Amino acid sequence: MADTAQAQFWDERYAPDDYVYGTAPNAFLAREAHRLAPGSRVLAVADGEGRNSVFLAQHGHEVLAVDVSPRALEKAGKLAARRGVTVEHRLADLAQWDWPEGAFDAVVAIFIQFAPPPVRDRIFSGFARTLRPGGLLLLQGYRPEQLALGTGGPPSADVMYTETLLRDAFADWDIDVLTAHDSVIVEGTGHDGMSALIDLVARKR
Repeated sequence: MADTAQAQFWDERYAPDDYVYGTAPNAFLAREAHRLAPGSRVLAVADGEGRNSVFLAQHGHEVLAVDVSPRALEKAGKLAARRGVTVEHRLADLAQWDWPEGAFDAVVAIFIQFAPPPVRDRIFSGFARTLRPGGLLLLQGYRPEQLALGTGGPPSADVMYTETLLRDAFADWDIDVLTAHDSVIVEGTGHDGMSALIDLVARKR
């Protein structure tokens, strides 16, 4: 069962007809998607209005997109239909979801920083559970320095990522990329301007 308060918050966030975070894919995902094997089974977590899952489907991947917000999934479905692709959508609260074991070749987690540390730990464990051996994780998020920039993201450093946090959390993985950087992003009205980012590309052993 989804967290009612979380679902209501995001339903309100996604209520406008326009796409809060735009319809173009996240730049990090677009840059790193070449690492996915053709026809991969991909899980897009907290996928929101569908920009990233639709991009993946357009590139021939089989995509399951999950989100806690019915409104987000409604808009994601409309975007997929407009782009002429098929994406499987599922309503799910990641804090409670029963991650299917060994079901995916890749997990895409873009700006999923809504979870307090205990929930984040459960989500990270879910990544490991649901990926097949050799499976790929593509993750981008904000660093604590984002609070001073104010160009997107939650107002709490507790849910931000640092290099040390991610290196420790994925110590048993093969890390291909772990990069902290300040870059301008333009993703609708939700993420706009110079941003304190961190990118992770890791493979499950």
